[in-house]
Amino acid sequence: MRYTIEHKHETRERILDAAARLFRREGYGGSGIGPLTKEAGVTNGAFYGHFKSKSEAFRAVVVSGMGQLRDAIASLKAEQGKRWRGSFVTFYLGQRRTCELGESCALQSLTPEVMRADDETREAFEKILSSIIDEVSSGLGDLPGNDHDDRAIALLSLLAGGVTLARAVRDPAMSERIANAVGRYATALTKPAQD
Repeated sequence: MRYTIEHKHETRERILDAAARLFRREGYGGSGIGPLTKEAGVTNGAFYGHFKSKSEAFRAVVVSGMGQLRDAIASLKAEQGKRWRGSFVTFYLGQRRTCELGESCALQSLTPEVMRADDETREAFEKILSSIIDEVSSGLGDLPGNDHDDRAIALLSLLAGGVTLARAVRDPAMSERIANAVGRYATALTKPAQD
């Protein structure tokens, strides 16, 4: 039986969605093809019809997840103008900190796995990360100085690291304290001097 292009596309998306949740929850090493195909509701054959290996699927998940972050930042900038920064910090330290790990941001949840990945995955990560840095940097144009790229890197690092720490602690009050501290410094990093 031959499947339509639309069906193949839907199956690939289902596999990617399941792989994204699984890699975020279990890590690359803790995720096998069997649990991945089960979560996606497909056979191993369907998986291998779309991806040559688990590492190829992981690479696709990383690029897709990081692309979602970049696109979300672009949307916030378009919708909110200069106010995008505060909204981004609040959202990232709120909903992205408290959502299920399987739904968390790729920057925060997959970066530790990328460090152990193959060179092709690391190169793809670096390329998409650069585009996110550019997206953030272009939204800091009203700040003094010419260090917008550095500020973008610091902001992304502060938020991703803060969420990682806040998720790692068991005490909800400590998690909130971490988020509040990171939020204050992230906001200060992105405010013009006169604000």
